[in-house]
Amino acid sequence: MDRVEPKRDETMQWAAITGVIATVSVFAIAQGLSYPLLSFILQRQGVSPVMIGLSAAMTPIGFIVSSPLIPSLARRFGAGRTALTCAALSAVVLALIGWTQNLYLWFPLRFLIGAVTNPLYVLSEIWVIALAPPARRGRIMGVYSTIISAGFAAGPLCLLAVGTEGWPPFLVGICAFIFCGGCLALVIRRLPKVDEAGHRLSVMGFMPLAWLLLSAVVVAAGFEQAVLALLPVYGTHYGIAESRMSALLSTMIAGNIAMQVPLGLLAERLTARLVRFICLVLTLLGCLLLPLLIETPLVWPMIFVWGAVSYGIYTMAIIELGERFSGSALVAGNAAFSLMWGVGGILVPPLAGGVMDRIGASGLPVTLGAICLALAAATVIRRRIV
Repeated sequence: MDRVEPKRDETMQWAAITGVIATVSVFAIAQGLSYPLLSFILQRQGVSPVMIGLSAAMTPIGFIVSSPLIPSLARRFGAGRTALTCAALSAVVLALIGWTQNLYLWFPLRFLIGAVTNPLYVLSEIWVIALAPPARRGRIMGVYSTIISAGFAAGPLCLLAVGTEGWPPFLVGICAFIFCGGCLALVIRRLPKVDEAGHRLSVMGFMPLAWLLLSAVVVAAGFEQAVLALLPVYGTHYGIAESRMSALLSTMIAGNIAMQVPLGLLAERLTARLVRFICLVLTLLGCLLLPLLIETPLVWPMIFVWGAVSYGIYTMAIIELGERFSGSALVAGNAAFSLMWGVGGILVPPLAGGVMDRIGASGLPVTLGAICLALAAATVIRRRIV
């Protein structure tokens, strides 16, 4: 019996990990579907690009506002109950968005969908970190990051099947959130009670404990959002066709999806801190090479690697978070990560766009290179590489 019980516990642990990752993958598909869907609808209504952008910004603002509340919600109601409630509320809010079809009502509703989906995402990520065996945390978080990225990429593909008009695309998203809650309900009793362990810590109280990790999240988020928004603009400076720039963005996303597991395995052999620094340096190198390679065939492998290592900064930060913190500190830390992701996504693209207005297209790699260089310098000064 002594030999059977550990095997049973390990099987239950892997079942729980699989269930949580399935939950987040479905969540990612629903989120990846909603962003382009709502933009297409507003565009058909003749809404200006500025208003479409402001409408889309309400969701990350919801992330930022809700993040500090997650630790207290998890402590008061339990992490499992909070996540299940958020899955149900996400389906309800998406249904309201589909029902109203009104630009101005969508502003508060898109804020709400950011606020209610954020705890579901954060708590699911915490469970994966807590459940992952330390010796295999790198590969598990690599798989997790890969599936999240693939889910977000699959969302827009769903629109090819169901279209962007009427209720069908909304029903796909609503059903995805319901299915997400169902996956979570199946494994909820096997999940660790991360909200009850350790000293109670707020998001703001966590920030001084890992400011370098949080800075890495800002850089990773800002880089991703700025490239997705401004790389097509950068390409027009060189007279590159929109189709080619779209293909480059797809190649970048493919690198992100394909390389997170290898990076996770590398983190197990080295350390997450060292691999994070390597990813940062390679991302900085990509900023230097972009103007030199953008018109050559070498830009394709460069963009592929760029996508892998830029998102790898975040993957390594998540692995390190799990290595250094547990219990309520892990809850507060992951909520802080979510907050900083929203901050980076909101601040860096306008900053890069403003620099591009000042100095031309080169403002994109200059801005992204500058924030990578600042983080690399801070990392060296803190001697956190090894």
